Amino acid sequence: MPDTETLDGDVYVSPRHLASTTGTGDLALAPLLGLGWDFQYDEDSNLYVTAPDRRVRLGYLPEGEDDGLWRINAYKDAFGPPVWGVCFNDRVPTEFVTAFTTALATAYEQGPDAYLAQPVSGNDEHDPFLAVVPLLKHGWEIDRPRWGVFAIQAPDGLAGMEFTTGDLDPDAELTTRDARWQLWAGMSIDRPVWYATASTDTPVALLTAVTECVADPAPLPRWREATFSYIKGMAQLTPILPPGPPAPTPLDVQRAVVSRRPAVLPAASVPRWSTTSRPALPGPRR
Repeated sequence: MPDTETLDGDVYVSPRHLASTTGTGDLALAPLLGLGWDFQYDEDSNLYVTAPDRRVRLGYLPEGEDDGLWRINAYKDAFGPPVWGVCFNDRVPTEFVTAFTTALATAYEQGPDAYLAQPVSGNDEHDPFLAVVPLLKHGWEIDRPRWGVFAIQAPDGLAGMEFTTGDLDPDAELTTRDARWQLWAGMSIDRPVWYATASTDTPVALLTAVTECVADPAPLPRWREATFSYIKGMAQLTPILPPGPPAPTPLDVQRAVVSRRPAVLPAASVPRWSTTSRPALPGPRR
């Protein structure tokens, strides 16, 4: 579990796919802003982040037209259509978005061959189903078969991931939930509490970074009072105990031993004269 001195919350939420958003985008924006990417706000306080080559763009849209809070697109040509697009809605756990932007920052530093790498079936590095492996390793199971859809579900049945086969509308993939990939949590995919979508050509490494974060069994810290009611009914909330006292250092032990020793009083001194001293006897007269 994280260091309790750096936690932002008073309860742990488990499983983590029920944790919902932290309510702030700072952590997810940090990996890209740390590379010096340009950013600007519009009149509604939406934030737009752009890579130096203008071929990757992120929108953080709390005042957007729908619940798509995070929209990230990549381009071969800065003035052409997007090659791939990813969307996280406004209740996705912020840690999952951070996993994506962290992987994106790494891929961007490696160059276009990394952040524009297209999935290739059967390829050891870019096979799209590599993104599913972290979930399967942590107990997610293949869901009931449906025509044209490969689906897996979390052990509690409250989260899932779907991969749609066949041809899809490229424009719809970028603007709706009708995308190649969809990750969700809630009662069902038709009524998700949060969802994330990724279009056909989204690099597998970026998707895998998200599924690895989702599959991590460690709980996530949240504030109980800010926790959505659906979480309180389905997730396990464990109080975060305050940190205990630090272990004593050798110097602390030495000071404690010294403090328990009896005090040594200084030898009593005899004053030369005081108001309580006996007056000196007079000497003999000459």
